[in-house]
Amino acid sequence: MQELSLKEGHCIEVMSKCFQVSRSGYYSWKKRKPSKRKTENMKLLREIQIEYEESEKRYGSPMIFNQLKNRGIAVGENRIARIMRENSIKSIVMKRFKAPTTTDSNHSFGYSPNLLDQNFKVNEPDTIWVSDITYIPYIKGFLYLCQIKDLCTKKIVGWSVGKDMRTELVLRALHNACKSQNPPDGLIFHSDRGSQYASYEFRKALNVYKMVQSMSRKGMKKKLRLSLNFSRKDFFYCIQRNVSGN
Repeated sequence: MQELSLKEGHCIEVMSKCFQVSRSGYYSWKKRKPSKRKTENMKLLREIQIEYEESEKRYGSPMIFNQLKNRGIAVGENRIARIMRENSIKSIVMKRFKAPTTTDSNHSFGYSPNLLDQNFKVNEPDTIWVSDITYIPYIKGFLYLCQIKDLCTKKIVGWSVGKDMRTELVLRALHNACKSQNPPDGLIFHSDRGSQYASYEFRKALNVYKMVQSMSRKGMKKKLRLSLNFSRKDFFYCIQRNVSGN
C-alpha cells in the first residue's frame, strides 16, 4: 500500500521520482530542525507584526526599526525590510489630502475694524492678544487647533483642540486664556475675519470680558500668521507633533 502525503494527497514514491529525490532524503529534510537563523527570523517576524499592527499598518521598515531599537531589540533595518518584503508586509501610506480652509470670511456677521494696522510691536503684556486656527492631519481626518498668543510676551495664553472649527473651538480657547491670565479691561483681541471670531456668541464673550475686538483686513491672514512667529519650535508645531505622531 502506497504512502500518501497528508497535505497534497499525492503518492510520496511518485513525487520523489518526479523531483528526483530519494524517499530517505525527503524524510530527512522533513525531520530537520529549522536553522538558528530561520528561528531568529520567525521570532523577529512576530515582533515586526506586533509593531505593524499597533501602528494600524502605517509603519514601514524605518519606523519599525526605531521601535524595536527602543525596546532593546538589536537588528538591522535591512534585515527588517527583507523579512517584511518576504511576508508581504507593506506600509499603508496615507493618501495626500487637500488642506482644509480654516478661515471663512464669507458670512453676514459683519467685521470689526483693524485696530493694529499691521503694527505688531507691543511693550506691555496683556495689552493685545492675537488668535488663529490651524489644522492637524490625523489618521481619520483632521483636528483643529485654536491658539491665543500675547503679542508682547509671545506666550500662548490659551488654546483648544477640536474635531471641527465651530465657534465653540475659539470660545474654549478664550475662556482658558482669561482663566489663566485674568486680563485687564480694554485688552485688544485681534484675529482674522473668520466666522468663528465674527459670530454673535464670540462677540458676546468678548463683551463679558470687556475686550475690544480687532480684525485683519481682507487678504491679510498670511501677515497675521507671520506676526505670530510660527516655527518648528513653536507651540503649534509641538502640539501637532504630539497629536499626529509625525
